[in-house]
Order: sequence, then structure tokens, then C-alpha cells
Amino acid sequence: MYRDELENHLNQLLDIPRFQDYCPNGLQVEGRCEIHTVVSGVTASLDLLQAALEAKADAVLVHHGYFWRGEDMRITGIKKRRIALLMNHQINLFAYHLPLDAHSQFGNNAQLGKKLGFVENGRFGGQDIMMQGELKVSMSLAALGDQISQTLLRRPMIIGDPDKTIQRIAWCTGSAQNYFDAAILQNVDAYLTGEISEQNVHAARESGVAFIAAGHHATERYGVQALGNHIAQEFGIQHQFIDIENPV
Repeated sequence: MYRDELENHLNQLLDIPRFQDYCPNGLQVEGRCEIHTVVSGVTASLDLLQAALEAKADAVLVHHGYFWRGEDMRITGIKKRRIALLMNHQINLFAYHLPLDAHSQFGNNAQLGKKLGFVENGRFGGQDIMMQGELKVSMSLAALGDQISQTLLRRPMIIGDPDKTIQRIAWCTGSAQNYFDAAILQNVDAYLTGEISEQNVHAARESGVAFIAAGHHATERYGVQALGNHIAQEFGIQHQFIDIENPV
């Protein structure tokens, strides 16, 4: 397929004009016109780009791309090496941040909820980025922690009474610890995100709402995989997800 065709499809599918984001969404680095093979990953690190080059990818699809608000605009150092690899080998880079978090089918939040067996029943927060719902079967906080560990292959940090029964839950992947207060107002038993800050510990203890930090990378591996599989099926191109290990 052609690059412009893929870009138009992804931009419309993810409804990127709806979002006020911290980076440009869509095609960030232009490569060759024809696309036969796409490699997806969480972050457009040099390791991912080198793996994509070895896989003979025509395009890389990620959640965390480049050109973030407030970053140094100069193309030097790390940024220069990454962009040079893409341009020297004519590899396209597509990046979708908040639009990928929020998508009802292929989004990080939707895919994580599906992975963990959560039943969504609503959205809240700015740009409807957060999800809330219920566990299919209520369980203790400790048991939920074990389930998350087994599913994500990473032990979460949990603040709360391990014997507390969890039924209603809110979640938002990645770095969404600042939304904890909004989650508390939804009268949930627990809130799950990727990262935790110092003040979240006190808020969890004082509110009685458990806080689960399951890893930024670990919670955001599934949306980009689902999106990559979708375009492979839709357009008959090759897709490979490459997971670059990240402990955070």
C-alpha cells in the first residue's frame, strides 16, 4: 500500500483532530512511498529502529514518537541518530499518542482492560481519556495484583489493604497518576495506571481507594499491537510487534 493511504486511514480511524496533545500525531518522519512491512513498538527508541531495519520494515508505528512539547528543537545527539537512521533508510515513522490511548477498540486503555478482564461501563476525565468499569469476578486487592503480575509479566506496586475487595475499577495507561483524584470521585475501589508519584501514596491511604502502578511500558504494549494487526488484516501487509524491554 502507499504511505499516504496508510496515513489517511490511521488519522481518520483514530480521529486525531479531536485531541489536544503534547506532540504531533500521524506521520512524523517521511520515508518511502510504498509500504509492505510495518514494525510496531511502544517507543521509537534507537533499539526499536535498528530492529525494524533488520526486519526490513518500510514503516514503524509507535505510541511514543518525537517532537514533544517543550523539548529541545535541535536535531542533535540522540534525536539526530534516530532521525538519521530513519531518513538514511527511508523508513516512515507513524506515532499516535492520546488518540491511541483513547480509541474504543484499538486503544491502550481498551486493550489493557480486555487483557485484564475488566468490563468497561464508562469514561471520564479530560478528553474522555480514562475508563471505568468492573471486574468480571470481584477479588481481593492481593489477588488482583497476582493476576496483573501474571498477565503483564511485571509485579505492580500496590498501595492499599491487600484484603480489600475490588469490584469497581478505573484505569488509564502510562503516566496518568495525576488523574487519581478524578478516579477517587468515581467511587471506585481501585485505580490502575502505569506510574506512581509520592503524593499518590497519601491519597490512596486517606481515601481508601487502592492505587496500582503496573508500569508505563507494561500497560502500553497492547494498543499499538492491536492497531498494527488491524492494518495488516485490512490492507494485506506484514506486521511485527517488537517489544524493547523496559522496566519502568
